[in-house]
Formats: sequence, C-alpha cells, structure tokens
Amino acid sequence: MFSHRPFIALAVCLLTIATTRDAWDAWVARTVLPLTLAETSFEMRDRDGVLMRAFDIEDGRVRLAVLPGSVDPTLTNMLIAYEDKRFYHHNGVDARAMLRAFGQAATSGKVVSGGSTLTMQVARLLENSGTGSMHGKWRQMRLAWALERSLSKDEILHLYLQHAPYGGRIEGVRSASLVWFGKEPTRLSPSEAALLVALPQAPEARRPDRFPDAALNARDRVLARVGVAASQADVPRKMGHLPRLAPHLADALRGANPHARRFPTTLSVAVQQKMETVVRTHAAGQRSGVSVALIALDHTNGEVLARIGAPYYSDANGALGFIDMTRAKRSPGSTLKPLIYGLAFDRGLAHPETVFADRPTRFGRYAPQNFDGQFRGDVTARDALSLSLNIPPVALTETLGPDRLMAAMRAFGAEPILPGGQAGLAVALGGVGLSLEDIARMYAGLAQLGVEVSVSDQRGDERPGHRVMAPRAAWQVGDILRGIAPPAGAPGGLAYKTGTSYGHRDAWAFGYDGQHVIGVWIGRPDGTPVPGAFGADHAAPLLFEAFGRLKPSFTPAQAPPSDTLISTTADLPAPLRRFGLARPTHANPVLAFPPDGAVLAQAETVIKVEGGVLPLTVLLNGAPVASGLHTRHIEVGSLGAGFSDIAVIDAAGRSTRIAVELRP
Repeated sequence: MFSHRPFIALAVCLLTIATTRDAWDAWVARTVLPLTLAETSFEMRDRDGVLMRAFDIEDGRVRLAVLPGSVDPTLTNMLIAYEDKRFYHHNGVDARAMLRAFGQAATSGKVVSGGSTLTMQVARLLENSGTGSMHGKWRQMRLAWALERSLSKDEILHLYLQHAPYGGRIEGVRSASLVWFGKEPTRLSPSEAALLVALPQAPEARRPDRFPDAALNARDRVLARVGVAASQADVPRKMGHLPRLAPHLADALRGANPHARRFPTTLSVAVQQKMETVVRTHAAGQRSGVSVALIALDHTNGEVLARIGAPYYSDANGALGFIDMTRAKRSPGSTLKPLIYGLAFDRGLAHPETVFADRPTRFGRYAPQNFDGQFRGDVTARDALSLSLNIPPVALTETLGPDRLMAAMRAFGAEPILPGGQAGLAVALGGVGLSLEDIARMYAGLAQLGVEVSVSDQRGDERPGHRVMAPRAAWQVGDILRGIAPPAGAPGGLAYKTGTSYGHRDAWAFGYDGQHVIGVWIGRPDGTPVPGAFGADHAAPLLFEAFGRLKPSFTPAQAPPSDTLISTTADLPAPLRRFGLARPTHANPVLAFPPDGAVLAQAETVIKVEGGVLPLTVLLNGAPVASGLHTRHIEVGSLGAGFSDIAVIDAAGRSTRIAVELRP
C-alpha cells in the first residue's frame, strides 16, 4: 500500500526550513546597524595633494580618510589571501571557518581560533566590541550578515581599511602607512604590505617600535601564508609623526570652516619645508623672545607657496610661536617708500632722475629725520629710494595726499589699520598697521607692473586684478630696487627693499624677481624692541637665502614698457628736473605736466599747473570739467582714445593749453 508519510515528512521539513529561513531573514533584517560613516581627521594638503597637516579626532585618535584608489592592490590582495580568502564568495560568515572555530570553542570552552571574516572584523571595529565570548561572536555574525545585505564587498573592504587599528592612536591604513613608513599607501613593498596586514590582529603586542621581534615574526608569517619569499628588510623601529607643516594656516582654515574635512591649498610641501628650514636656522641665532615669519608667493598667479607664521609652533624661547606673524599688523617702516615713488612716477610728480632736496624740512609740526640723522643735500629720486631717505617720500606724500597713499594700499589688496583713525604724513614712514601678507601683496602688484594680484592660499579664489598704477611707473620702481646693493656675498639682480620700524620693533625685507615675491619679518610678537635689529642687517640676508633655496637663479624682470622715459636729469622736461620749492614760478599759468604732445597709457591723468592766480578752471576738449580749484595738482576726467585738448584758465583770465594722445 502506498504511504504518504515520506511526502508529509518532506513537506514538514521543507516548511520548517522555509519558516526558519524567513525567521532568520527577519532576524537579520531587524539588525540595527552601527554608523558606517565615521569621522575622519581634518587634512590640509598642498598643491599636489600631499598631506601637510592632520588633526586628531575624538579621544586623540588619528584616522585619515581612505579614498578610492589610494591603497596599493598588493596590500588588499595580501589582506584577503591571509585573512579571508573566500571574502568575495561568502555572505558575511564563512561556514567552514566558523565550524572549525565553534568546534574548538566547544572542546576548550573558549574562543581558540577566530574564524572571523573581514566582514565580521568590520562589525567588531564599528561597534568596538571584543571577540572573547560566544555572545560577542554571535553579535558579529549577525552584523556581518546585515552589512553584506546593505553594502558591497568593496565598501566593506573600504570600512576595514578605514577603521583597522595599527598601534597607539593610529587607525586606518593611510594613517598607518604614513607613521610607520613615512609615505602614502599607494605604493608598498611586499614586506610593508605584510606588516600592515599583520598589525591589526594585535596592534599593541606587535608594535614595531616596542616589540620589533613580534612584528617581524608576524610579518613573515603573512608573507609565508601568501607564498611570498621572506623579506630581509627590518621593521621600522620608530613610530613617525604625521606632517605638521604650515600649522598657522591649518588653524586658520579649520577655524573658518570647522565642518570641512579636507582643504587643498596652493602651498608646496617642498617649498614650505625649505623655507621652514631657513627660518629655523636663522631664528636659532636670535635672542630670547624674537620670532621670524616669512611668506613666499608666485606673483604671476597670486598663489602662496609657503607661509611661516613662526619658526616653531610653540612658545619655546618665549617667542610666542602660536601667533601667526604673517597676519599680525605691525609698523611697516620704510617698506612703503617704493609705493610712494611709484604713485609719484605714475602721476608725473617725479621721475627716477628728478632731483630732491634732502635737507631739514618741517611739514607743519612734523619734522622727519633720516635714520642716521644725516642729510645728503641734492639727490635724485633713484638715490633717495636706494638710500631710504625720509624727506623726499614725505614731501611726495604731502603732494599726493596721505589718503591717496592709503587708497593705493587698499587697491593692491592690503588692509591697513590707522592707529589714530586718520591718515597723516607719518604714514609714509610707517605710521600705519600692515601685515607681512599685506606688504607682500603690494610688492606683488609692483612686480606685475602696477596690477593688483589676487593673493590666496587656496585655489579657486583667483579673480582678475585691476590696475593701480601705470606699467612704466611700477617698472621704474623695480629698476631702482634692482640696483640696491645686495648683502655681502649675495647675488645682485633682485628688486628688494628693507625696513625698520620705530624703536627697532620690526625688521623687514621684501624682494621680487620676474616670478616670485618673498617677504620676511623679524621681531618680538609682543611688540617690545629688539635693540640693534635692522632690516638691512638682519632681514635682508634671510630674504636672499630664502630666494637661494627657492630657485638656483633669479627669474629675469620684464622689459620696460614702451612709454618709459629713460633719461638723465639734464634731459628731463624742465618741470621734472627738480621737485619742490626750487621750481620756477610763472606769472601766467603753465601746464607743467603732462608735456604738450604727450602720449598717455591711462584714461585717468593728473595735470600739474605752475604759475597763475588761484582758483583755476579746467576744460577738456572745450568743455569745463572743474572750476574753483585751489590746488595745482588736478585730476582730469576720463580721456577718450585719440587726441584731447586740455586747457587751464586762472582767476585773472589767463590760459594755457596742451594736446595729448591716449593710447590705452
């Protein structure tokens, strides 16, 4: 008689299996997954993506982000072959490995061998749970099954590489490769990869710096398991440090955007390291409390290549190294003089060969002296700037107006601070607050022949600059600065200027060639004097040494613009031969500048009138543009391209007229 019992038993068995499977599926589906998006360390990188600075995360740990394609396949292949060779074929739990592990646990009463897959290890790392109990193992299995349902194999492998411990506070393969081998894990030798595979299994017991024999043995077991010949290379005996380059900039970027994790910059690791070495070497010879700061940039694109706010990011030697002295506002001393002469050349007030009277002069209640207390008599503007005399630039500032000088600083991107709130003639000699970066911006603009340079530490901040002065005026300033004698033993050809603030509180040096600008500051961050500190004696040698580290030779300067007047004093137009009170006066008004028939490169121009009775009236192409003027230096409205007539009429009805041509 046919029996239905086998079929019933089979049906019951299948139903039981299906029910068990559904219950298991529901059990896994109810698993609450830990967060898989973990915090990673803030990173500042250079222009080529090289790490410059990393900050700790919670509990002082370091966990650098592991990006796709950033790990050598040698490591991942070795990791899978050693830890979980069926990784790409199981569902989170390797049944064969687990049966072996459970059998050993059943006979010994404790976990003897792991049997853990990489997915189970990820589950343990995400929950920071132990593996010494059966309960913990079951929890990891459940999480592993759940993770495999939610993530791809590559995503699970990435989580392992991101979270695996490597000794001390180090988590993640990138952090480990940098501290143990001093390099990113993009290219690893087999012995290096094997050590990184072995360390996470016992990160403290196998630390190479503390237990080198254990680390060596563990590494060699990995090599043997994967069939690679044993390495003769030793394991690293010291845990290195992550880079801490440009720490002041890193602090500023992190403070401005604390939620961002990565900051690409324009800096160059190679240049930053060279400049830090130069600064620290120079600072070693300074007295207690003295700090040194430096900034180096490419003025052709405004990218900062190196920024050093202090020799050391500490308060060692009382130098207040946590203060970023590239941004601190200080008195610029004589470093503004090139800007003053450039503005004067631009407006036709002077020429490099114009003669000035360097003699005791009182400007109202202000009576400046030269630094050495001596006066040179008649000197050209070229010599006055080269010697850093004080009377000529103050006289020019009086004519230009201090507010015009302040406006030019801002136009070049600087952010000056006035102690008294209102600009006076003392601004010409340093009576204003400017930072190292501010002044570097101005010198970058001079190097770019009068165009503002958009200086930035981060790419993407560039913007087109506007013209501040005529190309010929900026070139004439650079030509003078290139003629200043360099420090002993240094090469010539660098356009540079030094400065020393009142009371020897700040020593400055700025220089530029055809591509780069470097600025140097030496002083005490607390503003106390440094007796005997001079820009020429202390900052200039550091400037030239920094240029020598940056490049083998100076980049040639640009050729003079076509409208540059290169002449001796005697061959200059009469109004440009001598500046100041020694000029002749005229009963009738005379247009002293620009000369009749001049070719101009800028639509905006300033005319100079000598003689005549104030007030004056100005006509442009027959139409009045200004009247009732009580000044002899007058801004004329925008000229149109081609020829224009400029006429001036004095209070007595007498007039003078010239014709000029604008060729933009």
